[in-house]
Amino acid sequence: MKSVRYNLYAVAMVLLALLGGCNGEKKETAENQESRNTADAADKAKAPAANRKKTILFFGNSLTAGYGVEPSQAFPALVGRKAEAAGLTYQVINAGLSGETTAGGKSRISWVLRQPVDVFVLELGANDGLRGIPLDATRRNLQAIMDTVRKKSPQAQIILAGMQIPPNLGADYTREFRELFKDLADENDVELIPFLLEGVGGIPRLNQSDGIHPTPEGHRILADNVWEILEPVLRKQQGTDS
Repeated sequence: MKSVRYNLYAVAMVLLALLGGCNGEKKETAENQESRNTADAADKAKAPAANRKKTILFFGNSLTAGYGVEPSQAFPALVGRKAEAAGLTYQVINAGLSGETTAGGKSRISWVLRQPVDVFVLELGANDGLRGIPLDATRRNLQAIMDTVRKKSPQAQIILAGMQIPPNLGADYTREFRELFKDLADENDVELIPFLLEGVGGIPRLNQSDGIHPTPEGHRILADNVWEILEPVLRKQQGTDS
């Protein structure tokens, strides 16, 4: 696992943003886009099985949704372009929603998965940590989401995105929060992205003017973090291991 270096204050600011987002017209626009993301996720999954391209579904909060940037600039879309450039034919579905908690994700996962997917990237949990939600509840919700994916898409490869929180809720909570992602990945035999925000949090030029949401350049780094773990999964699934 790569070592993780980050500024705790910056991570706190990023995570606080996940709870809601910015005010005004920008927020309304982003929320409208995120609603379309969820609707598109369900609609795209309706494609007839015989004609369906393999799919990667990103299921998360405002980071996945690409708050404050164009949909084409958010890391899920960038990952899709990386796959295409690598000769891996996958359709990317962005099911990100700002402010999403693991409980919220558990509630909407069945609706999003109305048809099977091939790769499922799960990016939730940060908002739970900021609210001090008991870690057992977060763990149960993440497990329930993965269980639902496996029930509806038994063939799907699951990738879990790790997250961290600042120590304001105590060292034990902070450590256990960080470790629960690795524990769940190990218990479920799924791949883990150790820390999605590595290399972005706390670097002003990689965040928007609010200091908390990644810029297009920041999203390119997030895409690199995801691609490092995702590429071998896609190549193995399509039988093009190198």
